[in-house]
Amino acid sequence: MKPKSEGGSAESSHTLLLVDDDAELCGLMLDFFSQHGFRVESAYDGRRGLARALEGGFDLVLLDVMLPGLDGFEVLHQLRRQSSVPVIMLTARTAQADRISGLNAGADDYLPKPFGPEELLARIRAVLRRSSQARLRPPRALEAGSLRLDSTTRQVWRDSALLDLTSIEFEILSLLMRSAGRSVSRDEIAGILYHREAMPYERAIDVHVSHLRKKLEYQGHSMIRTVRGVGYLFCAEREPDS
Repeated sequence: MKPKSEGGSAESSHTLLLVDDDAELCGLMLDFFSQHGFRVESAYDGRRGLARALEGGFDLVLLDVMLPGLDGFEVLHQLRRQSSVPVIMLTARTAQADRISGLNAGADDYLPKPFGPEELLARIRAVLRRSSQARLRPPRALEAGSLRLDSTTRQVWRDSALLDLTSIEFEILSLLMRSAGRSVSRDEIAGILYHREAMPYERAIDVHVSHLRKKLEYQGHSMIRTVRGVGYLFCAEREPDS
């Protein structure tokens, strides 16, 4: 990864935490993102990275999977117990099972190494843009049966039980609930999450929806149904068996 020599347009002073044991890569990324107006702090092992992330003050965490101390999956697992800070995972492990594990654990995006700095910058901007839009969205509560979604607190409740959703799962559920009664395409979901169309072989959206479906399942009823060749449909109430 080579930093560009020319400067880029300044970001609004976002602060990134980079957790990676490759000191040389950390130095290159620090130089590159500084040119684009980001502040970057590095941690070189999982335990230190988790501690710094939990202290707060970061707009986004870049988290390597293969770390000394605690690996990236365990760091993310523990981080998600206390924080919803956006996380992009970075790893040389490209197996689909690893990507799915990261997304299921609450990662907002997953980028395999080696990667181009411009692609990582674009993904960071997309995640930060989505996070910013969520905060600026006008207060609104959505209800469907026993389910209640509060856009102000970004919490979802079933009766008196608070559901543990990741930020992306919340965004998908909000879109599906607002579109109740019609099918929502993968491209529409990708447009909200990533500001682009879904890639032909992209599994991220399917993984997030699958994970969300399991969390919403209640008394054998799935509130999210797959419409083959179209997308997903939110169904609050059980329909009679045909």
